[in-house]
Amino acid sequence: MRFHPREGRGPSPTRRQFLRLGGLSLVAATGALAGCERPGRGGGPGTATVDPVALSRPDRPARLPLYPDAPAIADGLSPEKGGTFKIFNYAEYLSPDVTKAFGKKYGVTVEVTTFTTQDEAVAKLRTAGSAFDVYFPTPDILGRLAAGKLLQPLNHTYLPNLKNAWPQLQDPFYDQGAQYTVPYTAYTTGVGYRADKVKSVPANGWDLLWDPAYKGRAYVLDDYREALSMALLRAGNKDLNTEDPAALKAAGDALRQLVDAVNIKIGIAAYQTVPEGQATVHHCWSGDIINAQYYLPKDVDASVLGYWYPADLAGPVGTDCMAIPKAATKPVLAHLFLNHLLDNDVALENFSFTGYQPALAAATPEKLTADEFIAPNLTSAVVTADHYAKGLQELQLSLDGETTWNNQWAAFKAGR
Repeated sequence: MRFHPREGRGPSPTRRQFLRLGGLSLVAATGALAGCERPGRGGGPGTATVDPVALSRPDRPARLPLYPDAPAIADGLSPEKGGTFKIFNYAEYLSPDVTKAFGKKYGVTVEVTTFTTQDEAVAKLRTAGSAFDVYFPTPDILGRLAAGKLLQPLNHTYLPNLKNAWPQLQDPFYDQGAQYTVPYTAYTTGVGYRADKVKSVPANGWDLLWDPAYKGRAYVLDDYREALSMALLRAGNKDLNTEDPAALKAAGDALRQLVDAVNIKIGIAAYQTVPEGQATVHHCWSGDIINAQYYLPKDVDASVLGYWYPADLAGPVGTDCMAIPKAATKPVLAHLFLNHLLDNDVALENFSFTGYQPALAAATPEKLTADEFIAPNLTSAVVTADHYAKGLQELQLSLDGETTWNNQWAAFKAGR
């Protein structure tokens, strides 16, 4: 495998694992939120009153606002020289080799500051004197960021490599015209499993989690949106942004059945528990089962790993983004860094470190297998433009909707 054998690579928390942080007290602690200031999926509520931004959906895209006092940089500027180039990202979500090469090329010291939730990140971006050059947001909070004037619009003349992205992400529904963001990584959510211990995978692979054969070794993601979405999908409900109390109660009831049926565990470390045999089936993100290749015992082949995702591709799918904060001190260099990570070769090198693939047309299952980034039996964990087109996205909810989701998740966790 072509994963970088980095020192100490182990159960340190990674980008996707932080989505479940912040949890249940956030909605309860929130009063009326103005505009798009609602509790973030990975954190707590914002405080500022801002202009409202419509909830964006694939079939109802909403263009983010632009402001005269926050313009894009001009064409033809030279990159800033010397000093520190500051990146704001989740931990372990960017290859040190990639950042080092960029710093060497442009004569700057690259400094990576990490955050654990998007709400924490937004609060930091609002802090006076805080100046980062590149920031990694998620699509569901872009309305907050744009309305709060925390990002600067992009000048596409510095981003020729955007053409390498999937066509639908060159003009994404969540940021029409790619005004503020370019795509970073893509992932799906399915079921990772030990193929040497699972005799057969049913057509509805979510059923694996309810199978008593795996009692005590079945895990659901510790993420309220992912877990309830999985229960909705198992029942045939493909609206992963529903705010219908009855539908969500049914999903919560289904999760609660897992307690007695299989002594369900809750976890965020499928990349480790599946290869090491603690989990036989694990609701997980595609990037984690790809990372699992690295955590196998030395005498165990990657063929023991498996990943199920719906054959019709109607399962959870998502992307993460890259953006430039309004307060960036090196905005030209920031554009060049975004373009750097959109380069096919650089993006694949970065993938070899993070396990989360770039949302680029070149990252095909065939190439990733042929170049030994993944084992042939894990091609189902590779995300394609077709996955993105047919997949289902968990997006921003209203405050009432967020409360309903969180209440069902709280009831499930309280009953364990």
